[in-house]
Amino acid sequence: MRSLSTIFWLGTKELRSFLNDYVLIGLVVYAFSLNVMIAAQSNSQELRHASIAIADEDHSELSRRIAHAFMPPLFQPPQSIAVRDIVPLMNAGRYTFVVDIPANFQQNVLARHYTGLQIDVDATAMVQAGLGSGDAQQIITDEITNFFAKTENAPLAPVNLDVRIAFNPNVTTAWFTSVMIILNNVTMLAIIMAGAAVVREREHGTMDHLLAMPVSPFEIAISKIWANGLVITIATGFSLYVVVRTLLGIPIAGSIPLFLGGVVIYLFFATAIGIFLGTVARSMPQLGLLFMLVYLPMNMLSGSNTPLESMPPWLAKAVQVSPSTQFVSFAQSILYRGGGLDVVWPHFLAVAAVGAVFLGLALWRFRFVTAQSN
Repeated sequence: MRSLSTIFWLGTKELRSFLNDYVLIGLVVYAFSLNVMIAAQSNSQELRHASIAIADEDHSELSRRIAHAFMPPLFQPPQSIAVRDIVPLMNAGRYTFVVDIPANFQQNVLARHYTGLQIDVDATAMVQAGLGSGDAQQIITDEITNFFAKTENAPLAPVNLDVRIAFNPNVTTAWFTSVMIILNNVTMLAIIMAGAAVVREREHGTMDHLLAMPVSPFEIAISKIWANGLVITIATGFSLYVVVRTLLGIPIAGSIPLFLGGVVIYLFFATAIGIFLGTVARSMPQLGLLFMLVYLPMNMLSGSNTPLESMPPWLAKAVQVSPSTQFVSFAQSILYRGGGLDVVWPHFLAVAAVGAVFLGLALWRFRFVTAQSN
């Protein structure tokens, strides 16, 4: 009980130190609020509300059907323009797409004559230009096919392909990036905050004062782990409840408390890495360099940015032992697919097992370093 009391009060000292560090508070608040919103809203990989105009020289039923097929949210309502205005308006940046339907277009289609239809694209809007060109071609092709089948009484296709997209029906990038940036921030801040807590004690000379008191290195390390872990857990819950679900309007399929329970387990691993790096680094710049060497490979190979399926098979199997990979896996299972404890408990167990090993190594290293200080 005395040891638990010591760990608790040492942890409250860490919390007071955190609350007095306005730069660190600003970093945590930014990472779990503005950073999540910016990543979700500015890194869109789908076509949304692209400006489009129709230069209709045919004025037929088919040309009107094509014009009416371009609808929100992919495209803005099409504007009718004259052919002579296409180049000036495109040069002025008024429209990203202009569909030029030539005269006698419907007549040539029904007569099965070769005919062309021009789509002008402003490629300075690179993402929308690339995605929108394919969507525009598909929309026009579908309208022509349906019109031709209706007028010629053509038989229906023998197979009707019905695509159903689960968990993210509109394939919205923000649904993915908002959660993944939170996961990356959990790993990043857990390592930085735990490592900085150790380095700061050494730089300020307060580590010697702590060791002169009736406290053990184990109690000092555990207090830093629970205090910094508590801050990150609260920030993660705030980000999911307020930023993702309320401000961004992104639905969370599963249980946020269950996910936060997994975050707590994962933080034992991430903060242990930070403690270990803090015992190796002699200063904050050194900690920053060591952090990049550790965090970047963890992040790139976790599956949060690059799917494991796109990696070489041997590498995809090797990274399964990494707690960061398991963290991303159970986060997607809970938050995207609504998985329960019966689905994610193997991931929790794997994270806890590997995290316990790293926690033991970090505590051993911390004891060794503090023993040298004495």
